Amino acid sequence: MRIGVVGAGNIVKWFLEALTLTENVYCEAICVLESDLELAKSYQSKFAINKIYTDFNLFLADPAIDFVYLGIPNKLHFPYALKALQANKNVISEKPFTSNYDEALQLTHLAKEKKLFLFEAITTIYAPNVLLMKEHLSKVGPIKLVQSNYSQFSSRYNQYLAGQVHPAFDPAMSGGSLYDINIYNIHLSCFLFGIPEKIEYFCNKGFNGIDTSGVVIMQYPDFISVCTGAKDSASPSQTIIQGVNGYLKLASSPNIARSVEIVIEGDTQTLNENEFDNHMVYEMKAFNDMFSRQAYDECYRNLDHSLSVMKILTDARSKAGIIFS
Repeated sequence: MRIGVVGAGNIVKWFLEALTLTENVYCEAICVLESDLELAKSYQSKFAINKIYTDFNLFLADPAIDFVYLGIPNKLHFPYALKALQANKNVISEKPFTSNYDEALQLTHLAKEKKLFLFEAITTIYAPNVLLMKEHLSKVGPIKLVQSNYSQFSSRYNQYLAGQVHPAFDPAMSGGSLYDINIYNIHLSCFLFGIPEKIEYFCNKGFNGIDTSGVVIMQYPDFISVCTGAKDSASPSQTIIQGVNGYLKLASSPNIARSVEIVIEGDTQTLNENEFDNHMVYEMKAFNDMFSRQAYDECYRNLDHSLSVMKILTDARSKAGIIFS
């Protein structure tokens, strides 16, 4: 699996580190803006990257690249993924998959039509401890309530309050806490329980109309899943699934999924199958496995899951009156 990386931010650095821990996966090239050329050169030296591009068209024309990884601002995921698929490249797009459901649907149709792999890089659904959680769900009995909280005070929030708007707080760049942080909670709920019957989104908005924190209420036939995400404040991040017989607790935010606590009738068991500190390793191992087996059906099932989440995100944003310009 030979990957061409687009972008130069922190997420790209973590991704490149994850590749070094994934067998038979290599970074063939990196494509960056001219202003990020020196940073790209440092990545090239550290991670043994063969080539650097500053022209995306030349990058896409490189026959040595199997997959294009997009570690760029949210707004750019769709146009860059579309162009890569049109160039017959397989694609890994960082979360959120796209800015809206229609964009995600268009990419999905194109990937299936061309028989290409298309993945959303969402660590939650590939995390070993999330898979454990799914395996042990039945132990808690009928589920009554799910509470997921991923709240992390953004290092850029004070700059935002001062009027300096970074992409994560910019409606023009498809930012906001729903798309940046609460998305992990929503992915978790949909992965474990499927598509809810009804959703609502209540949020705190900043001066430019972006959501800085908020709560998504997801109504299932027999229980409610409450997904809380914040970039303007902090609290312990965890998920608790409450059932008649006990509860499951995912310690940490759902993108990291550090361990699972199972509490049944007063007895507590703690499980942890994580092997790597870099939580992106698991999704890369899964992507490489599907690619090596040519498991398109499995890829497309995960893609349909991403579509479901994208529909929820789009509907939630609409209900809250958040407009991406």
